[in-house]
Amino acid sequence: MDRRDFMSTVGLSALAAQGMFGLSSSLLAASPAGDAKPRVRAVFLRPKVDRYWMGWPGACYDIKAREADYVKVMSDAAGKLGVKLEVAAEPIVDMAGLDKLLAECKQCPPDGIILTVGALCPNYWPLADKFAAEKGDLPTIIFSPVGTSFTGHQQATRKAKKCFMASTQDHGWLADGMRLLHATWAMKTTRICLVNGDKTLDQRLDVIGTTLHTIPLNRWTEEAAKLEVSDEIKALAARFAKTAKKIVEPKPEDVLNAAKNYFIAKRIMAAEKCNGISLNCLGLVQSRRIPCPPCMAWQTLNNEGSLGACECDWNAAISMRLCALLCGRPGFQQDPVPNTVNGTFIGAHCTSATKLHGFDQPALPMILRSHSESEIGVSPQVLFPVGEAVTVMKFSGPKQIILGTGQVVANIDTPPCGGCRTSVELKMDNVADPRDCKGFHQLFILGRHERQFQTYCQLAGIEVVPV
Repeated sequence: MDRRDFMSTVGLSALAAQGMFGLSSSLLAASPAGDAKPRVRAVFLRPKVDRYWMGWPGACYDIKAREADYVKVMSDAAGKLGVKLEVAAEPIVDMAGLDKLLAECKQCPPDGIILTVGALCPNYWPLADKFAAEKGDLPTIIFSPVGTSFTGHQQATRKAKKCFMASTQDHGWLADGMRLLHATWAMKTTRICLVNGDKTLDQRLDVIGTTLHTIPLNRWTEEAAKLEVSDEIKALAARFAKTAKKIVEPKPEDVLNAAKNYFIAKRIMAAEKCNGISLNCLGLVQSRRIPCPPCMAWQTLNNEGSLGACECDWNAAISMRLCALLCGRPGFQQDPVPNTVNGTFIGAHCTSATKLHGFDQPALPMILRSHSESEIGVSPQVLFPVGEAVTVMKFSGPKQIILGTGQVVANIDTPPCGGCRTSVELKMDNVADPRDCKGFHQLFILGRHERQFQTYCQLAGIEVVPV
C-alpha cells in the first residue's frame, strides 16, 4: 500500500478538518508550574562614574552603551523563556552594597543571579569573590566581558559552589546564561509520570529537584479502553503516513493505534499534572495487553518539546528533559552495542524523535516499521545524518552525568541485522575501546553540546564523568 492509499484509509477528511497536519488537541497538558516563572536578578559591580580613566576596560569603553547591550540581551532571552528578570537600577560600588545584596538574596532568594563585573581598575573582584563564597546554594553566573579580568582575577570563583565564571567577548552569551538559569529552575519544577507497578507515589530527586510521579500500570490500559477513535486520532495517523518516506510492515489499523497512544499519554499527563511520561511498555507488549507500543507517541511528544521516555528509565527521562531545555532539541535514548571490529559505538531503539536538529528545524527522514522485538504496531526508523557531530549524555543518578562526543558514521537496517529499528553507529572521540563507554540508554544528541552540559552541571552542583 502506498502512502496515498494509506492516507485515504485512515481518513484524509479528518486530516483536512484539522488544517495541514496541525493538531488542536484539548488534551494538551498545562505546565505543572502553572503561571509560575523563575525570578532572576541582574546586578552590576563597578564604580558609579560615566567614564573610566586608565586601566582596563579603558577610557574608550562606553559604560552605559555596553550595559544597555547586556540588559537587552538578558531581557530578550528572559521574555522568550518566561523568566522574571529584575535588573538593578544602580551598580554596587562597595562592600557595603555587596553585603546588602547578600542579605537580600538570603531573605528572598531568587532562582538565579547574573553578576556582571564592569571594571578591573579599580578592582571589583573582591566583591565578586565574596558573593561567590557566601551566597550559599544560589545558582550564580559571574559575567566578565573581555577587558574586566585577567587570569588571576578568575581563580577564586573556579570552585565556588553552584557558580559559573563566564569570561567572553561575546555579549550574546548572556542569552545562554539566561537559558542555563531557566533550565536549573525548570528541572526543579518538572514532574515526570512513570506508569509502572501497582502504587501511586512521588519521589523528589536530590540536587536537581525533579519529581518522579509513579502511577499503576493498569492506568494505561484503562485510558486506552475509554478512548474512541476520533477525527484528531485519524489526523495524527494520516500525518505519520504523510511524513514517512516509506511504510513497510504497518497496516492502517496499526497506525491508528499508534496515534491513539499519543492521546492516551496526553490524557494521563494532563490528569497527573506532569511535563512528561514513561511507561513500562515492554511489560504490556510482552503480556499482549496493548496492540501497539507507544513508539510513535513518544516521537510526537519529544518533537513537541515534551517528554516520552522508554521503559520507565527515569535517568533517561530526566536526561531528555534537560536536553530539551538546554539544547532546544530532543535526544535519542538508545541501547548501547560496542562494535569491536570497527572500534565504533552503536545505539539502537524502536523510537526516536525526528526533530533532532531542533524543535523549529526540519525533521529527519523516517520509515514506518513494526516494533522489531514483537513485530506488532508501529516504530519509526529514523535516519541520522552521516558525518554530523553527536553529544552522548546521560544522568547517572541525580548527582552525576556521563558525557562524551562522537560522529555519525552509519545507519543500520533491521533486518538483516537484529536489534531495534532506529540503529545508529558512532565513531566516538577519545575512546580507544567502545566497551569502555559507560552507561545504558545514553542519549545521542545531534551537535556539540558538551560545554552547555558542563556549565549546567557547575551551576546545579552535579559531577561530570567522561563517557
